[in-house]
Amino acid sequence: MKSFIAFYRQTLYDDSTMILFLYGEDTFRSRRYLEQSIKKFKSERDPSGYNVLSLNGKKIESSRLFTEAASAPFLATKRLVIIEDILSSGDKDLLAELLEKIKVGKIFENNVVIFFQSESIGKTKEAKALYAALQKEKFAQEFSPLSFPKLVAWIKKEAEERKIQLSPEAVAYLAENGGDLWLLNGVLDQVRAFSNGAPVGPEEIKPFLNEKLDDNIFSMVEALVTGRRELGIKLLYEQRRLGQEDIQIFNLLLWQFRTLLSIADLVEREPGIPDAVVASKTGLHPFVVKKNGSVIRRYSIGKLRSLYKELEHIDVKTKTGQADPALLLDVFAGKL
Repeated sequence: MKSFIAFYRQTLYDDSTMILFLYGEDTFRSRRYLEQSIKKFKSERDPSGYNVLSLNGKKIESSRLFTEAASAPFLATKRLVIIEDILSSGDKDLLAELLEKIKVGKIFENNVVIFFQSESIGKTKEAKALYAALQKEKFAQEFSPLSFPKLVAWIKKEAEERKIQLSPEAVAYLAENGGDLWLLNGVLDQVRAFSNGAPVGPEEIKPFLNEKLDDNIFSMVEALVTGRRELGIKLLYEQRRLGQEDIQIFNLLLWQFRTLLSIADLVEREPGIPDAVVASKTGLHPFVVKKNGSVIRRYSIGKLRSLYKELEHIDVKTKTGQADPALLLDVFAGKL
């Protein structure tokens, strides 16, 4: 990865237009890099923060994008313009015009511009062409998922900065079971708060990591049940990146829907029943009942039963070898 020094030596102290392109699957590191870039720019050139602007590339109109990108700085020599997820925009004309302006160098008027892409690239030819052009920029940075050795090194470094005494076994456990950096970052924060400087082994890690995995599964199911297909599919892919096998994901989905149905069935038969009574009768933890209550109040038990039947069909096809579980999960998520 190119250093901040190289980038800022060229962007902060000359009069040229500079473009930085941050992209890749590892959105934790790319987002952190972006935040550090903004902090560096402010400290070097814009302590007041008047010349840092963030734009939503998916929704912005071309007239505003080009006006903002070319606007003169206020009481400074440069502006920093962040354009997020422009490659996910469906505005073909905007993408084509932007590409042309970048090619001829007539854009941004000596400002510093960061294209930050955290979502999937659009499938239009305009999006693909702009993507290819941005990848060729001198300061393009791809953030790919860390290899296992690099992930171990990342965990050690983060733990050291938080003053967490992780044993080698704890580091290995985190690397093997929590490959997503967003997840690991949250787990490390919790471990720091509860360890209070004491040595930490795998047994101290497990409760926090398992809780986070359960939360992700719940969020995925909630998104699928409530019709937020894009989010549900994204969370499904995240589970795969975390190392979960498709059959494991499916079993967790099945368990989650059984939980929803058991609560919904009781609530339907006994309207107004308190959560504590539901927990007692179903044998579920009160916290689980409370979390799932928000979902069942929005959807009928008929809808839940229909979705559960689909999962049962998937279960049969998987166990009889009629279809690949990954494909069936994707189809299930896509249909919702």
